[in-house]
Amino acid sequence: MAVDSALSSPLGPPACEKDAKALRLIEEMTRNADAVQEKVLAEILSRNADVEYLKRYKLGGATDREAFKSQLPVITYEDLQPEIQRIANGDRSAILSAHPISEFLTSSGTSAGERKLMPTIQEELDRRQLLYSLLMPVMNLYVPGLDKGKGLYFLFVKSETKTSGGLLARPVLTSYYKSDHFKTRPYDPYMVYTSPNETILCADSFQSMYSQMLCGLLEREQVLRLGAVFASGLLRAIRFLQLHWRALADDIETGSLNQKVADPSIKDCMVKILKPNPQLAEFIRMECSKEQWEGIITRIWPNTKYLDVIVTGAMAQYIPTLDYYSGGLPLACTMYASSECYFGLNLNPMCKPSEVSYTIMPNMAYFEFLPHDSGSPGWTSDSQPPKLVDLVDVEVGKEYELVITTYAGLCRYRVGDILRVTGFHNSAPQFHFVRRKNVLLSIDSDKTDEAELQNAVQNASQLLREFNTSVVEYTSYADTKTIPGHYVIYWELLIKDPANSPTGEVLNQCCLAMEESLNSVYRQGRVADNSIGPLEIRVVKNGTFEELMDYCNIKRSFDQSVQGSKMCELHSDRGVTGFQDGIGAF
Repeated sequence: MAVDSALSSPLGPPACEKDAKALRLIEEMTRNADAVQEKVLAEILSRNADVEYLKRYKLGGATDREAFKSQLPVITYEDLQPEIQRIANGDRSAILSAHPISEFLTSSGTSAGERKLMPTIQEELDRRQLLYSLLMPVMNLYVPGLDKGKGLYFLFVKSETKTSGGLLARPVLTSYYKSDHFKTRPYDPYMVYTSPNETILCADSFQSMYSQMLCGLLEREQVLRLGAVFASGLLRAIRFLQLHWRALADDIETGSLNQKVADPSIKDCMVKILKPNPQLAEFIRMECSKEQWEGIITRIWPNTKYLDVIVTGAMAQYIPTLDYYSGGLPLACTMYASSECYFGLNLNPMCKPSEVSYTIMPNMAYFEFLPHDSGSPGWTSDSQPPKLVDLVDVEVGKEYELVITTYAGLCRYRVGDILRVTGFHNSAPQFHFVRRKNVLLSIDSDKTDEAELQNAVQNASQLLREFNTSVVEYTSYADTKTIPGHYVIYWELLIKDPANSPTGEVLNQCCLAMEESLNSVYRQGRVADNSIGPLEIRVVKNGTFEELMDYCNIKRSFDQSVQGSKMCELHSDRGVTGFQDGIGAF
């Protein structure tokens, strides 16, 4: 469709009139970021003026920034947990929000080993949908012709529960996929998927993956983009193809669906799609039977223009593997969101992964930023915090922890994300996602911190007592060379009686004890989602950690700068793998 030049955006010429409207909204919001933020805060405080939480701090109905900042504390999840628990238990009074809490969104972060419950209200679905509606108009500026084909996206719903008070608790994407916003979304030629809704909404992970992969193979020449939420998810799909291509090819050849796919809704929709195609089946067999899987994505889906996956933060570890399987296709990171709030989008989605910056959309929530100094111990609730900075007042090059105030009732809530300011689009800042605060290990959506790992090691080491053995030192890393990735824990042991040293079976039990001690998000990834592989303990020879410290000291003597110290820390992570002689992997 030709677009009048008058509709053009500073971001670039839109692909259609609908895109032009979306791009104008981005421009309007980012040009007037501070005014929009002031309006958002006033709306939140006005509508929630009589809720218990705001009345506790005697805001008195004030809606201005000064009163808000002087009266309300900056909080963490633990500070808010009593109120959240009351809501979960069935208290329907206006505790956090004047609008009824419609459900809880389970965060990938944890508190005391269990998922955090983020309250949400029905209208938040409209805000999420708004941000989704902006993604393709931006992508169309960089990749033309996406309306001429389809997207192969591996999307899944996860398990959901109900609180004792009857509210649903589920991941934010599961909430979205099961909503009418997704299920009855209007037709958009730029947003056509190969996967029918029935395949996405199936709760059985095998049946869902199998049917989505089958649909993607059937329409291989129409696929213009491949995606999953996280890079790890797309790699799991490739691994699934490695394991099941024979069965998939048989289905394509005969036009009949594998008996392992028993979900009635999937079977009904696949009857309309699956027809015998011996030629395609033979092609799949020929490509997948080759020992070399380099470039398999473009070999099977030759018209793919990019991969749509999150490769920032902990997901950056998967970039080399994605490049291997895709032949170096561009990696598009389009959106920045969490269970607490949807934040913004990448206005240059085809940039290099290391250059990804997200532009915060000021109409999504009220945003503040806690200055973060990576060299300091950090602020705690017991100490006097530094002054928080408003959205438009952050400084390029500095790092901040994100603090949000949402329509659903989170007030001055520390999300835990560390962001670095890279620039501005109009008056709205752009941020590079640095990391999650305090996260030590992450494979998929799991986030294991140092305290959780320490507790797991302590619990597992109890099994060594009867062998008069203890753990002297340990370290860890997330091994993403395997699919799915897994945690590797290196132990240096003090064995006081070599004649009664722990056996391989005992160390296997230690692995299990560690896994049972880790948080619920990790356990779901291991057992229900199969997104995390079995934890591995590797025992290193005595003196390994001392040698590492010597190495770091030598390294530090050559470079006393901050950068040198960071390099030393990085090498110490890798250093353990350098002492492979005498290591036993269990």
